[in-house]
Amino acid sequence: MLEARSLTVEVGGAVTLDDASFSVHGGEKVGLVGRNGAGKTSLLRVLAGEALPSSGRVLRRGALGYLPQDPRIRGEDVDATALSHVLSGRGVDAAARQLEKLRLAVEEDPSAANVGRFARAEERFGLEGGYAAEGEVRRIAAGLGLRADRLDLPVGVLSGGERRRVELARILFAGSDLLLLDEPTNHLDTDAKAWLMGFLRSYRGALIVVSHDLHLLDEAITRVVHLDEGTLVDYRGTYSQYLEARRADEERHARLADRQQGEMRRLKALADVMRHQTEKRARKAKTLDRKVEKMRANLVAAPSRQRRYNVRFPVPPRAPRTVIDVEGLTKSYGGPPVFAELDFAVERSERLLVMGLNGAGKTSLLRILAGESQPDAGEVRFGPGVSVGYYAQEHEGIHAGLDVITHLRQQGATPDVDLRSLLGMFALTGEKAFQDAGTLSGGEKTKLALTQLVAGRHNLLLLDEPTNNLDPPSREAVGRALASWPGTMVVVSHDSGFVSELAPDRVLLMPDGDLDYWSDDLLDLVALA
Repeated sequence: MLEARSLTVEVGGAVTLDDASFSVHGGEKVGLVGRNGAGKTSLLRVLAGEALPSSGRVLRRGALGYLPQDPRIRGEDVDATALSHVLSGRGVDAAARQLEKLRLAVEEDPSAANVGRFARAEERFGLEGGYAAEGEVRRIAAGLGLRADRLDLPVGVLSGGERRRVELARILFAGSDLLLLDEPTNHLDTDAKAWLMGFLRSYRGALIVVSHDLHLLDEAITRVVHLDEGTLVDYRGTYSQYLEARRADEERHARLADRQQGEMRRLKALADVMRHQTEKRARKAKTLDRKVEKMRANLVAAPSRQRRYNVRFPVPPRAPRTVIDVEGLTKSYGGPPVFAELDFAVERSERLLVMGLNGAGKTSLLRILAGESQPDAGEVRFGPGVSVGYYAQEHEGIHAGLDVITHLRQQGATPDVDLRSLLGMFALTGEKAFQDAGTLSGGEKTKLALTQLVAGRHNLLLLDEPTNNLDPPSREAVGRALASWPGTMVVVSHDSGFVSELAPDRVLLMPDGDLDYWSDDLLDLVALA
């Protein structure tokens, strides 16, 4: 299905994969793992043909389905309905339009030729599953948590999470022989994740998936490929078996590295003793020096320890007693209101969690509060001295063509040395500061967006799924930092671990706008809403 030969991948001038060869056959389900920034997303783009390798070749056989980490639906597809966009994955929408044209032609001129063309097209449409296609699409969409009424709306009015579901549904409906999925569980609730796992378990083609939820795919995964420091290491078996094998490999490499270092120290000390003795011993010392150099050239590197991040958000400027006052807020997209007549206020240092099913208007509300969108009715009032920082789930504040540090310079007059320190706090070190932000991985874009919030020194944060795309160490660090931050927050999140650490004060239930105090009893609903 897929074969990579002597593949080298570069991102921003840095080699993320060096001269690697591997293949994936039909029925194999491969989990591609590695830390944020290791190059997983870049490798997947090369394998999908969306980017060129620095060297080497990628051979693909059969139809390809590729879900990027941030799928963008552009052009005419934005105005098409979600149902039509999914149907286009198999060309059913175009076939249906052609069939309708032929039917109208028969109505206008019921000649034998027109009737014959329509009859042949209709027979072909039925044989290719055209009449059953809509039912199949609605079944897939329902499994992914997309309500039936949302399928009939234009793609452009859907939330970011809904558009991602639509694109995933299109790929699954297309019936590809090879699936390349980059974080397919982002924005999915628990039920939708379970449905997707069942679908992928029964999928008969070849699969390569990048995900921080690989434990959910444990039963389906047949191989795990670990990417780190430009090298791929292949592990056969489930994700659990990979974790055990990886741990054993790291322990073995650590022991071997210790033995090599000890032997090098012993030989060097012996050579130093002999160097200033007889001429014969001095020659022996040189021989030992050469042996040490040879050992150094073939030295086994000790496995790098998983970095523990220490993220700190600065103490915010003092905010007024009432930070946000919302009155009569209503929003629709040409149809029934997504939400109507919302009334609520957020006080200083309060943490408000916005909950609701997909399509309930959570992202729409945050976009209005951030000034990125306008309500149809109602008003949002901020208290004096309120500075708003907005984290958008689709990284709308990160622009291709601008380097990383320029994004931070736009937050205020902070010296570059301090900005580099902030980037280092999120492990965006070295030349990453001058890399085109559009080439960053999803996890790195999340870190850059969070760094922008830190650099902005805001006292109100609007956070829409702030832990998406982060690897576990980064997710834990961000959770700790926000949990200890004394400012005001309005948060949307499906991450129950993050919400538990954040310990919200109140909950706003969408779309009705009901307010309630937070209780740990609500934690089970976080992943569902």
